[in-house]
Amino acid sequence: MKADAHRPVLGVIACNRSVDNQAGQVVMTRYLNSALTYAEAAGLLVPAMPELMHAREIAPRLDGLLLTGTPSNLDPKRYGELVDDAPGPFDPDRDEMTARLIDAMLDLGKPVFGICRGFQELNVAFGGTLRRDMAEHPELIPHHAPSEASFAEYFEHIHPVTLKDGGVLKRAYQRDELDVVSVHYQGVDKLGKGLSIEAVAPDGVIEAVSAEVNGAPVLAVQWHPEWKAHENPQSQVFFKLLGRALRREKLA
Repeated sequence: MKADAHRPVLGVIACNRSVDNQAGQVVMTRYLNSALTYAEAAGLLVPAMPELMHAREIAPRLDGLLLTGTPSNLDPKRYGELVDDAPGPFDPDRDEMTARLIDAMLDLGKPVFGICRGFQELNVAFGGTLRRDMAEHPELIPHHAPSEASFAEYFEHIHPVTLKDGGVLKRAYQRDELDVVSVHYQGVDKLGKGLSIEAVAPDGVIEAVSAEVNGAPVLAVQWHPEWKAHENPQSQVFFKLLGRALRREKLA
């Protein structure tokens, strides 16, 4: 494709993962395909390496930030719970880098969007907490396929969410409900201060949140709009909202 100096630049957080027994900085390609295509943006991967770089060196060079999903969980210490049996795996460097990036971006009035773990990171950044029993709690609908299911079956696990009146998503979708891909063991317990609820599951679990800080939009979903977004116009809407935010346009 031709270079376009006017396209916004989206920062996408990476994760620490083992690749062929070597340490790597990794982002699943499906997030990049979906975000860069439907937000019409260029992308830069941001390493989760806080010992080698500071978020405030990076934030001025970005037009916005996307916090992706990943297999790792936030360390409960990040939201004040000192427990020894919390389920991993953990990625403490991503925990640290995203916390710093969120602060740096919002201080500059730049948008931050989140998916799955990114949704959870934003809730914690705003002072919220997480619960870790979303898959099998008897009072909740299943928010994750059975652990013995295949990877493909994980992303075939779908449930509805109800969009809240007056919210960014309700205005964008012009409908009351969406069917979403649900692949998460953790979710919101206490909602972060200043976050507005955008969507809830049938059991009342918060599934999407929004905020505005220093004129910058924050929007995050617990579900996975990046999964086969090319086949799902509803999923594309999330990334088109991201594109509007990157261009400093008012969200629908």
